[in-house]
Amino acid sequence: MMAEEIDYYELLGIERSASQDEIKSAYRKAALKYHPDRNPGDEEAVAKFKSCAEAFEVLSDPDKRQIYDRYGKSGLENQGGGHGFNDVGDIFNIFGDMFGFGDMFGGGRGGVRVQQGADVQCPLTLDLHEAAKGVSKEIRFYRREVCETCHGSGAKPGTKPVQCKYCGGRGRIQQSTGVFSIQTTCPQCGGRGSVITDPCPDCRGAGLVRREVVRNVRIPAGVDSGTRLRIQGEGDHSPNGGPSGDCYVIIRLKQHPLFRREGQDLICRIPVGYAQAALGAEIEVPTLDGIEKIKIPAGTQNGDIVRLRGRGMPTPRRNVAGDLLIQLFIEVPTKIKPEHEKILRQLAEIEGDAVLPERGSFGSRLKKFVADFFPEKKSEKDKPSEKEKSSED
Repeated sequence: MMAEEIDYYELLGIERSASQDEIKSAYRKAALKYHPDRNPGDEEAVAKFKSCAEAFEVLSDPDKRQIYDRYGKSGLENQGGGHGFNDVGDIFNIFGDMFGFGDMFGGGRGGVRVQQGADVQCPLTLDLHEAAKGVSKEIRFYRREVCETCHGSGAKPGTKPVQCKYCGGRGRIQQSTGVFSIQTTCPQCGGRGSVITDPCPDCRGAGLVRREVVRNVRIPAGVDSGTRLRIQGEGDHSPNGGPSGDCYVIIRLKQHPLFRREGQDLICRIPVGYAQAALGAEIEVPTLDGIEKIKIPAGTQNGDIVRLRGRGMPTPRRNVAGDLLIQLFIEVPTKIKPEHEKILRQLAEIEGDAVLPERGSFGSRLKKFVADFFPEKKSEKDKPSEKEKSSED
């Protein structure tokens, strides 16, 4: 099911006839409301912050607005516009000073935008039982931390960074495009507002060094391969005093020798003998809690499934679990003892006189198939005998 398309006017709370001043004012209010600094850790607020910026980017441009009014967002995509924003930093760069928000829109001292540290990833491999029960694990990963030699300045001890002449220390370049200005990161200093003439020998001017970090993390029960667990603030440190990034633990599950996972259900294939399937039996099966005995009914067919409800994988942070599906398959021995062969031949003779339901049904369908499509290839017993031919004559 496709998600409902967001209406830009409704998102900003304005009429479709709104003027540019009304659009600008509405965006300013929305940006203040959903700004990440005012909603720490709120992913929904960040998403709305990006959507509002996307709405303003379209509605503040007369050409894009005209296309949007006529054809909607799909019309913009066909024209190569209305791309949206994946990074909050992009919004700060473009609209940061447009409304005089200053430091609130990511500005730092001297007008340099404070940057958040980058996110890092840490792969973690679990076996199925650890994933089913939940476990505490020690993880090791690398992140960039503030250099202790230069204290993050990037400059050799005894020296200091000098102000960037290209941007005047602001870290951003402002360009006028029609009714408003667009800001981009300074290409000379990379947004820092300063340049390093004599770099620190330990961090080589980066202000950050790579170090290994050891943490204990609690893995909730029921995780699957590809699950991402976020550890807030454990990513790279900021290069200029901003918040640290996050660490994402990426779960990988080992293949289990008995169970195959499908969502929250577990599937286990169990072999049974012909006699067990025909007569019914009590067999032992594996579960996540150990070996258990279950009864299979007489007349069990190859591929039949016995469902043990609630014995599969738990759903993370919910008090429900999937099922354990015992899939039975009839195992035919490749070698048999003489006494077994004797009994089986006796059984075959008995079955030769008794047409089983499925076998009889298949035989009827086979005869019809031959008669309909290959009438010249009727089996010998289906052809009339000489006696029948003479009686017909």
